Amino acid sequence: MKIFKRLLWNALVSSVMSSFVWFAVTFWVYLETRSVIATSVVGGGFAVVSALVGMYFGTFVDHHRKHTAMVVASVAALVCYLVALAHYAVAPDGSLVTVRNLHFWIFVFVILAGSVVGNLRAIALSTSVTLLVPEGDRGRANGMVGTVMGISFTITSVLSGLVVGQLGMGWALIISVVITTLALLHLLTIRVPEEMPEQHDDEERPPAIDFRGAMAIIREVPGLYGLIGFAAFNNLLGGVFMSLMDAYGLSLMSVEAWGMLFAVLSLGFIAGGAVVARKGVGANPMRLILIGNFVNWVMCAVFTLQASIALLGVGMLVWMSLMPMIEAAEQTVLQRVVPFDHQGRVFGFAQTVENAAAPLTAFMIGPLAQLVFIPLMRADGAGGELIGDWFGTGDDRGIALIFTAAGVFGIVATLMARSSRWYREISHHDSEQAPVPVG
Repeated sequence: MKIFKRLLWNALVSSVMSSFVWFAVTFWVYLETRSVIATSVVGGGFAVVSALVGMYFGTFVDHHRKHTAMVVASVAALVCYLVALAHYAVAPDGSLVTVRNLHFWIFVFVILAGSVVGNLRAIALSTSVTLLVPEGDRGRANGMVGTVMGISFTITSVLSGLVVGQLGMGWALIISVVITTLALLHLLTIRVPEEMPEQHDDEERPPAIDFRGAMAIIREVPGLYGLIGFAAFNNLLGGVFMSLMDAYGLSLMSVEAWGMLFAVLSLGFIAGGAVVARKGVGANPMRLILIGNFVNWVMCAVFTLQASIALLGVGMLVWMSLMPMIEAAEQTVLQRVVPFDHQGRVFGFAQTVENAAAPLTAFMIGPLAQLVFIPLMRADGAGGELIGDWFGTGDDRGIALIFTAAGVFGIVATLMARSSRWYREISHHDSEQAPVPVG
């Protein structure tokens, strides 16, 4: 546990920088372009690249030491941030703030790559829970991961809003390079007691992207396909947050205020993770997954009913408080039902499927918001005339209407999952794998 905690704190610093740079570039893109389409393409691009590399990352983790995978992730992120900083310094004036300019997209893509490689570290950390933590404590360990990620959101939100608002994107990159370098040096001092995964002869060397191995294990676990599919559908709807949350928040307040509000709201992430770290995920983590998702989609349906910062704050606080509980429960189920030497590939497959879903929404919602829903909810639009007297009118209300619709779809999907066959199968299989309580 001492080694796991050192890895966890190192992951905190690294994930802060990964999220910080990504939040910063998202804020910066919207503030410079005022284009919802641009932010949706940027957010969708992140999910697309994450989906494309998910299986590669998972296979890499299974075939290498977990510590090695974390080092590779940190080195790759540092290189990307250095390249982005160099590009920022030498790009022609105005080229980085013009959506149609190639320099803009090269700059965004390099930062995107540096942030996406953090997924490799996340998969390695999830498998390290199985490697380093006794089975009965893994639910709480996953809660610790959630707490650390909540702290990451808090720090990230404050830093991104303040740095972009007061210092600019250049300083955001300088900070990321310095802190990522320090985190890498610390990671190199950690020694993890782990044997090298079994090596294969050249003619038997497994593929770099081992879909077959992942699928074989998933087929053996009753209901696992359903769990992954349910998570993917939630991510499909979650693409709305990826595309529009920053635009909606920034339509109500300044970037500094939005960053500070996000920091306060992310305390819910810390609180939810802390509860799981102390109490675990209970005897039936699948039930926790469904209840958490149901409550979150109810919040999604109502927190944009009025253009209210208070309503937005309450809804997002509930959402963030439940997310680490849901994630910890999912991780615990997978760690129980999937053999350790295949966990990287299964986590990678799940990441691929889930991340492939979100950009479908992200890429569609941006143009739909800009071209359909925003005009619809203006005072002279059909939606504004129909429900504007109580829902409100304006560009931000067009975005709000999309959140409400996504929440309704999420509620229906969760109720359907509760009565599904896959839910009963994986709940039963997970109960058979759960450790027997002591005392």
